[in-house]
Amino acid sequence: MKKYMITILFAAIFPMAGMHAAEEGGPSCGIEPDETYMFARRDTCDLFLDIYNPAEGTDTLPDGSRKPTVIFAFGGSFMTGSRDAVHYLPWFRKMADNGYRIVSIDYRLGMKGYDRIGVFQVNALDRAIHMAVEDMVSATVFLIDNAETLGIDPSSIVISGSSAGAITALQTDYEISNRTEWSAPLPEGFRYAGVMSFAGAILSRNGKLKYAMEPSPTLLMHGTDDSVVPFSQIKIFSLGFFGSSKIAERFEKFGYVYNIYRHKGHNHEIAGAMYETVPEQLFFLENNVIGKSRYCIDATVDNPDIAFPSGK
Repeated sequence: MKKYMITILFAAIFPMAGMHAAEEGGPSCGIEPDETYMFARRDTCDLFLDIYNPAEGTDTLPDGSRKPTVIFAFGGSFMTGSRDAVHYLPWFRKMADNGYRIVSIDYRLGMKGYDRIGVFQVNALDRAIHMAVEDMVSATVFLIDNAETLGIDPSSIVISGSSAGAITALQTDYEISNRTEWSAPLPEGFRYAGVMSFAGAILSRNGKLKYAMEPSPTLLMHGTDDSVVPFSQIKIFSLGFFGSSKIAERFEKFGYVYNIYRHKGHNHEIAGAMYETVPEQLFFLENNVIGKSRYCIDATVDNPDIAFPSGK
């Protein structure tokens, strides 16, 4: 496995990153889901998913197989948010134009009604995270069960998310890698083809992050000054909330496949910077997911297209 420690000035290295969303339709650019399905019925609500199919002729690989399907979970601190929020739509369109089917899912908001998340809310947060994991697993099972009808390759499903959705994606793969009860509904031996996290973390009550099986190849995007989801970790005795930097550290130690982009000086805005980081996502999908390369990247990033918070 090769690993590269690099510092990137994106204006020079990735010219595609210099294209603002506004130049391709802007944050309000229109895209409607091609299909919508109810994938689970809970006591409190029904859960739906929207499918954005790839542009015609863009999703087939040279060997005749299909490009991966990407499941996406929205952000909102497990308190709010929606699968069709307008600020996600330019990213949905960009990924679909590049041949990737996007499946944007509902999940239950386990922290709804709370006004803050802190140490004293850890049990509620734990419950909320695992409710969302349960829902992501249910959405995955729905896609697997209907793969032929939907044109999906069950062996090539990637999970992704923003903020709380990123936590959900990382936690889901963590539960599968450790064969916990939360992964039980999935077919035996099922693994995600990859994970893409935009400012996510993993909650563990068992001390250090440990994996019984190798986790899926993982793309980590995070601001180094994130004050919402820890970039490194919060640890109290055996309880830990492990952010992208700590996850990458564990992946490096055990030889797992990862790409991490450390957005220097940025706060939580990286959680919503999916559109601005499409080139890195495509590199990860094409090389680590489709190509199954074990090439790893550890990059410190200065991307001028991602604005700093006001006053920084």
